[in-house]
Amino acid sequence: MKRQNTISDFFVVEKSRMKTSKGGPLGMGKFGFIAPELAQFAYAAITALIILFTWTGHEDPASLMWQRVTALSGTVALWIVYMLWPCRMVMACRIGYLLVMLGYWYPDTYEINKQIGSLDHIFAQWEQTIFNCQPALLFSQRFTSKVVSELMYMGYESYYLFFIILPFIALARYYDQLERITFILLGSFFTCYVIFILLPVTGPQYYYLAAGIDNIANGVFPDIGKYFADSTECLTAPGWQGGPFYHLCALMHGAGERPTAAFPSSHVAIATLVMAICTKMRMWRMLIILAIPYLFLCMATVYIRAHYAIDSITGFVSGIILFFIFGGMKLRS
Repeated sequence: MKRQNTISDFFVVEKSRMKTSKGGPLGMGKFGFIAPELAQFAYAAITALIILFTWTGHEDPASLMWQRVTALSGTVALWIVYMLWPCRMVMACRIGYLLVMLGYWYPDTYEINKQIGSLDHIFAQWEQTIFNCQPALLFSQRFTSKVVSELMYMGYESYYLFFIILPFIALARYYDQLERITFILLGSFFTCYVIFILLPVTGPQYYYLAAGIDNIANGVFPDIGKYFADSTECLTAPGWQGGPFYHLCALMHGAGERPTAAFPSSHVAIATLVMAICTKMRMWRMLIILAIPYLFLCMATVYIRAHYAIDSITGFVSGIILFFIFGGMKLRS
């Protein structure tokens, strides 16, 4: 019978990590930086190069560079702590720091890409061509029930559950897979972030307001250029404004949302990725628990006007592709 982990086990020095290990090309051994940390370093380096090449277009490029130094210094500090005390609890802190820092890196995509100019007019036109309408405009208008509204916002907010619960379960039950699972998640997130920088699409909630609802309803999609370089205004979210999940979503939106990151939908991509990981690891109970929130999350991205329908469809495809790309890489354990 497999022994269950106890709280004290998380503070015990892992003697097995003292040994030099062999493995694939990613990772630097037990006492080196783990693969998810290397993914963060790579993202910081890629975005630093983009900032250098577009230096004169930024209001405060030096600040953007310094943000990278401060973010990576936290990673290095936790690595040093682990060198001194290699236990599961410190490893959990290393992983937790990387996940928390995703919220730090996200607004950064807006600061870098806002000088390029919005591409929403192109994506809205594609949406019109494919669906002969704007699903993000009509979805919430057709379904006005308070119950539907709350289910949509519940599904949208469950996004955070998806990428937090899997590392937590891995820490508790599949510790040998913790690095790999987190690497797949972090690598996928950072890939999406790079796409957000290179393809600045703000999504319906921002573009519809800037372009004018009447224009959108009539199938007219003007090029608004660098409108969002100086404006972060968006439409009021549709649905039942008295609902608790509506208020939670509004609170989260106000805390960190920016006119960026619409294509592809990282909500759908990461949630799909998690479902794929659970399937691969045969975590059937987790799949059943997440199935309903996943369904509502995919629909909610369009319902609340955060994404065009093509963003969500592409997000689903991206999640599958990213799973095979990062899941197929060998890690040095």
